[in-house]
Amino acid sequence: MSGTRAVRRLTRVVVPVIAGVTALLLVALRGASAPLAASSVVRSSAAATETDARAPRLAIARLQYEGGGDWYANPSSLPNLLAAIATRTNLPVERTEGRVRLGDEALHSYPFVHATGHGEMRLSDAEIVALREYLTRGGFLHVDDNYGLDESFRREIARVFPDRPLVEVPASHPIYHVVYDLPDGLPKIHEHDGKPAEGLGIYLGGRLAVFYSHSSDLGNGWEDIGTHPGDAPELHERALRMGVNLFVYAVTSRVTP
Repeated sequence: MSGTRAVRRLTRVVVPVIAGVTALLLVALRGASAPLAASSVVRSSAAATETDARAPRLAIARLQYEGGGDWYANPSSLPNLLAAIATRTNLPVERTEGRVRLGDEALHSYPFVHATGHGEMRLSDAEIVALREYLTRGGFLHVDDNYGLDESFRREIARVFPDRPLVEVPASHPIYHVVYDLPDGLPKIHEHDGKPAEGLGIYLGGRLAVFYSHSSDLGNGWEDIGTHPGDAPELHERALRMGVNLFVYAVTSRVTP
């Protein structure tokens, strides 16, 4: 993060908790010359209990899907991203990634769901309904094309929102500036036939509910340095900065009914 930025006051987020209790999540981020974002979290004492699978939590879940795609790709990516969120913000994020299917009750406890892979993604009719409900109720989906997922993901997300096509997310959007300033938008990590990186999304109201990183390979950039020998260390840092922005935007824009 270059220079000193003014205090960014982010939106107050209403999160569901057990027994119908509402918790307010207020995150305030201050830009500084160091790559840290100060933040504070206020949550209800009634939040997350072991007996409530839908209780809200600050965590990332990896999406398990059918179709033959390797949903488990880039195994070190989410642990590294979670560590970056924990050390670069004051958000008490869980350090271990979750794993969910769209039919799982626990899906709604995660503010951020990540999907990746090289092959086919195929969702059942019930999973389409479940994903639509998750996103409509305030969830955030990040899909990272790991070179091969593009065609099937576009087909499936069109089933989720037939009337809401993927559109370009402009470089001025808060998702590129909420913690780190990324004036050029989505960073390019891998070549993908030399095509430029594309940050695409679907909006529900004024909220960006789906972010699709295409021709970028953020997940490879989150992996341990050296996993992809041709990638310079600075690409790892750029990818992590984008990932921190994605998560912070997801949890601070989440307003649920």
